Amino acid sequence: MVLGKVKSLTISFDCLNDSNVPVYSSGDTVSGRVNLEVTGEIRVKSLKIHARGHAKVRWTESRNAGSNTAYTQNYTEEVEYFNHKDILIGHERDDDNSEEGLHTIHSGRHEYAFSFELPQTPLATSFEGRHGSVRYWVKAELHRPWLLPVKLKKEFTVFEHIDINTPSLLSPQASTKEKTLCCWFCTSGPISLSAKIERKGYTPGESIQIFAEVENCSSRMVVPKAAIYQTQAFYAKGKMKEVKQLVANLRGDSLSSGKTETWNGKQLKIPPVSPSILDCSIIRVEYSLMVYVDIPGAMDLFLNLPLVIGTIPLHPFGSRTSSVSSQCSMNMNWLGLSLPERPEAPPSYAEVVTEEQRQSSLAPIAACDDFERALQGPLFAYIQEFRFLPPQLYSEIDPNPDHPADDRPSCPSR
Repeated sequence: MVLGKVKSLTISFDCLNDSNVPVYSSGDTVSGRVNLEVTGEIRVKSLKIHARGHAKVRWTESRNAGSNTAYTQNYTEEVEYFNHKDILIGHERDDDNSEEGLHTIHSGRHEYAFSFELPQTPLATSFEGRHGSVRYWVKAELHRPWLLPVKLKKEFTVFEHIDINTPSLLSPQASTKEKTLCCWFCTSGPISLSAKIERKGYTPGESIQIFAEVENCSSRMVVPKAAIYQTQAFYAKGKMKEVKQLVANLRGDSLSSGKTETWNGKQLKIPPVSPSILDCSIIRVEYSLMVYVDIPGAMDLFLNLPLVIGTIPLHPFGSRTSSVSSQCSMNMNWLGLSLPERPEAPPSYAEVVTEEQRQSSLAPIAACDDFERALQGPLFAYIQEFRFLPPQLYSEIDPNPDHPADDRPSCPSR
């Protein structure tokens, strides 16, 4: 009797999306088929699948133990998210080569279905980094007597969804910093930088609108710039290894002494990148927007604004929220609303605004219909986020023209 041969062993997934790419989330059912094609007739002890998901970290560092002695220290750590095994044909034991319990598979193509559920607990998003990874895979093993097993592994992708339509990720990010350059006993004027972005959460493919102002009162030529950085942090044995990578950047115009540059929504597009990983104990992936001033011959002046790259994009309600809140946040001052630290039902209009204030503010309210409607609906909860914003970053109008602003050196441009 001439035994047949295994022509091919493949794994296919029943995809949940239209793109035919196997992508899942915690709690989803992963299903698919092991496809076996044989020529002739074969005898099989078992056909098994093994599905596993885990995060793994590994790196090495060189150590000196003396003048002539050196050794390498290994750092490794692993977190397992699930481990599933199933038998599609045969039995558990494969260590004997007896003819008992063998299954005959005839020539042709054969399909064997498999299915298992991912844990309901949060899973880390699939990731490949410099010193670690998060991987999910299914492995098929075909065992036959007196022959080496045929093995095949196929990975699938898991996304732990991050919805950017939450108040914490819709809140604006802003910062201001100043730097004075010194050269021996000479001190030039300061370089000031202010920057603001509309929110903290974004998805790949979106553009970040940057609002910034750079004022150069120094004697040097400076260049304003912006960049998105990805920071990968790996943890093992109480140690941490960090890798920082440039994702995207842009450059402004060179700024001579006494000049000012303003960015009114300058756009920086986010390329296709991995989402933030914030819940894994051994791997973290974080993002930040750095707005900075490149100063020749000195340390750069920079601002770091944290970002979260999510998987669920901004929906129309969130977009309208940001727009309405941005346009009307300046009117919150004259309303005199006493907002509590913890969200609760807002007081009635009559409780916080007198009749005299109401009459004097009718015109501004009429100019902002969206804001009035927001006070009567659920949008009010989001507008509270903008109540505590810092004052506007810059202004062309001096609010106190008859009084000196401060003792700082005046800029030649003023």
